[in-house]
Amino acid sequence: MRYEELTIEGRNAVIEAFRSGKPIDKLFVLDGCQDGPVRTIVREAKKHDTIINYVAKERLDQLSETGKHQGVIAYAAAYEYAEVEDILALAKEKGEPPFIFLLDNIEDPHNLGAIIRTANLAGAHGVIIPKRRAVGLTATVAKTSAGALNYTPVAKVTNLSKTIEELKEKGLWFVCADMGGETMYRLNLKGPIGLVIGNEGEGVSRLVKEKCDYIASIPMKGDIDSLNASVAAGVLAYEIVRQRMS
Repeated sequence: MRYEELTIEGRNAVIEAFRSGKPIDKLFVLDGCQDGPVRTIVREAKKHDTIINYVAKERLDQLSETGKHQGVIAYAAAYEYAEVEDILALAKEKGEPPFIFLLDNIEDPHNLGAIIRTANLAGAHGVIIPKRRAVGLTATVAKTSAGALNYTPVAKVTNLSKTIEELKEKGLWFVCADMGGETMYRLNLKGPIGLVIGNEGEGVSRLVKEKCDYIASIPMKGDIDSLNASVAAGVLAYEIVRQRMS
């Protein structure tokens, strides 16, 4: 599955990208390669908290667009990430109680882009995504967000559960989308809120769900079992919007 379209190949190009401060999501390194430049790249990657994958030469050849990867390929974020503090600052600046989307392992870039677009239109102050097992801000995400990425800050955190705890201390409370929850129309969704949306298949992970104050379900009448993650995010977000406006 290849989402990242900002591919940087070759030793010098990758070292330069790290040193210029470009946010690198993932690094692929030829397994067993121990020479100086590659060791330098791996050291830089560790310093920047980049996910490192050691792979066989065939895999690198497969990923390579230029055929000149020299044993290293990096995937850079198409956009820069914000900090969680930036999101809270934006809410304060607008004089509004914070409204944040938290996404638990969304893997499809089209879904992520659509959710960022919805977050922007629903007046959310930002989106928080986890570092691992999730898609980052790729070119596909940027395109699907229809420009929303230019206005809606996206922060990337190591541990979603820990971030929820820290935000609770700042007065936010959390609602997650889950089929087994209380119908969303019966919940009070006003005030500073974090909306937690789970992955396309498994939904919100157990650890994250345990941290949520409310579990909300969307009433469904059809013959299929669930909504796509970005549609579910939209439906819940607009119930939050409705309650905030009333």
